[in-house]
Amino acid sequence: MTRETQGTHFKLKVIVAFAMIYIVWGSTFFFIHKALAGFGPFLLGAIRFSTAGLLMLAWCYFKGYRIFHRPTILHAGLMGLLLLYVDNGIIIWVEQFMPSGLVAIMSASAAIWFIVLDKPNWKANFGNLPVVIGLFMGFFGVVMLFGDRLAQALDASQRQTNFVGMSLLLIGALAWTAGSLYAKYRGKSSGGEKGIGVVGTAWQMFIAGVVFTLTAVGRGEIASFQFDAVPASAWWAIAYLIVMGSIVAYSSYIWLLQVRRATEVSTHTYVNPIVAVLLGAWFAHETVTSSQLTALLVILGSVFLINWDTYNLSALFTKRGSRYARLRERVRTRARIRTALPASSESRRMGKMPH
Repeated sequence: MTRETQGTHFKLKVIVAFAMIYIVWGSTFFFIHKALAGFGPFLLGAIRFSTAGLLMLAWCYFKGYRIFHRPTILHAGLMGLLLLYVDNGIIIWVEQFMPSGLVAIMSASAAIWFIVLDKPNWKANFGNLPVVIGLFMGFFGVVMLFGDRLAQALDASQRQTNFVGMSLLLIGALAWTAGSLYAKYRGKSSGGEKGIGVVGTAWQMFIAGVVFTLTAVGRGEIASFQFDAVPASAWWAIAYLIVMGSIVAYSSYIWLLQVRRATEVSTHTYVNPIVAVLLGAWFAHETVTSSQLTALLVILGSVFLINWDTYNLSALFTKRGSRYARLRERVRTRARIRTALPASSESRRMGKMPH
């Protein structure tokens, strides 16, 4: 495989991975609601992540990867607790009594925490005006997107409940950011063995699933679970969350953290609500207002700004600027030549005249 082919293959993998965390994770808001119709919140997390983790560990075993590598398991345990148990556990639990719009807004705050807590990239992030503008612009767009639901959520009768939920979601967003940055800078095992990244991701989900299971037992969710009472739609929803939401999208997210800037990867928190709104309009026949359409454009504009350097737009404008400068110089040179030509012709004509 040539270097050019490898570069094209890598770019395609990045595009597909971003599509997974943008589209698939955006759809999980919808499928979590469906699954909660038949499962308790922590039982849902237990089944989802334990199953996904076991499936991935089995696949790694058959691929011949080293499963039991202590440093990998220790790193994976911390990342799984922060990323999956704390953040996802809070989101699943809070969605029982809070509007999904408000949940999406608070979850989107993680993108701002990325630029604040990513100390190794402070100079690059705070010194990059398009990135800073894009991050705050994206959060404003998410607030616009769910403006009506935000107004309902701030109703006096629900204020205390929503305040508790918002506080928990803020903790979840911080845990997600901390876990993601840990995965980026310290989550790699020093072993450098083949498939060690996939093995680590599998352990993250399995360990988180075990803690979800213990919590579900402590809350009595397993004892009160009634198999026959679970609707078919809830089973389909949890299957989708296991395969697409966990195995495919979460693995894509962990991989992207290793190959792209954290602020770029965090843009999924802005795009996911767009997908949630579109799914609601398509399946639940919810109306999309003009203000929501405007918000969608604002969010897409913010993602464009955050990825300013990725699209190499600065270099593009520099190239255009230098191109225009060269064109202007050519025009000036031609103008000078044209100005000099009449004088030269006159001099030659006078030189030919008899004295």
